[in-house]
Amino acid sequence: MELYRRPVDSAEAEAAEDEVGAAGQPVMAAAGGAVAPQSASAAQSSFFGEEPTIKAGKGMVAAPPAAAAMPADERAEALRAIREDIGDCTRCALHKGRNTIVFGTGNPAARLMFVGEGPGADEDAQGLPFVGRAGQLLNNMIAAMGLKREDCYIANIVKCRPPGNRTPEPDEAHTCSPFLFRQIDAVRPQVLVALGATAATYLLGARQPLAGLRGRVHAFRGASLIVTYHPAFLLRDPRQKKEAWADLQIAMKELGLKKSRD
Repeated sequence: MELYRRPVDSAEAEAAEDEVGAAGQPVMAAAGGAVAPQSASAAQSSFFGEEPTIKAGKGMVAAPPAAAAMPADERAEALRAIREDIGDCTRCALHKGRNTIVFGTGNPAARLMFVGEGPGADEDAQGLPFVGRAGQLLNNMIAAMGLKREDCYIANIVKCRPPGNRTPEPDEAHTCSPFLFRQIDAVRPQVLVALGATAATYLLGARQPLAGLRGRVHAFRGASLIVTYHPAFLLRDPRQKKEAWADLQIAMKELGLKKSRD
C-alpha cells in the first residue's frame, strides 16, 4: 500500500512525539516477541522490549458490564448525553492543563471504532481526536481499508491532554474510561481497534506486551477488538507499517471488507 511505502521525514517524527506518550510505542517489535536487530539505531531500538509506562502497584479496573444495544437512530443522542455528563470536567488533575475536552468524533453508528491514548497539542487546540500528523496517517490507514474517516468513530482513553504528552496515570485513565465505555456501548461497533499499548491496556484491563495482543481477535463488549501500533509510532518507525497493515487486514476480515492491493 502507498501508505506503507511513504518515507517518514524529520518534521513528521518530531510532530509525532507531540501526539502520543511512551505507551503508544510498541512493547515488542512484532508478533512472536521478536526484538529489534542489533543494527537498528539506538533511537529505534529503545522502543522495543519496553512495558507501557503505567506505574507499578496500580491495580487495573475491570470494565463495567456492557449496556444493552440501542437502535442506530438513538446513538447520536446517547453520545450527546454522555458529553453533557462529562461537562466541564474537573474529575482528575488533567483538567488543569487542558485547553479543551476532546470527546470523540465520527459516525454514531459506525461499524469500526478506533481508540487511542490521549489528545496531543493539535487535538487539544481543535477539540477533535487525531487531527495532527498521526491523525493524517490514521486517515491514510482508514483509506487503505477502503473506508473514509467519517465512516468510523474515533476516541481516546483520556479526553484531556496529559502534560508534555506523558502517558496517562492509572487514576486519570480509570477516571475517564467509564465515559469511553459508554461511548463504545452507544456506538456499538462491530470492530474496535486499539491504537497502541495504553489503549490496549485500559480496554482489556491487563498489562501485556503488545506483541502478545496483536495478530488475534479479542472479544470486547460485543465487538471484535484488534490491537495494533499507534500511528505516531509508525511515523517514528515506518518499518512497522507492514505489521500494522497485517493487523488492519484482520479488522477488514471481521468487517467483511475485501483486501485491496498490498
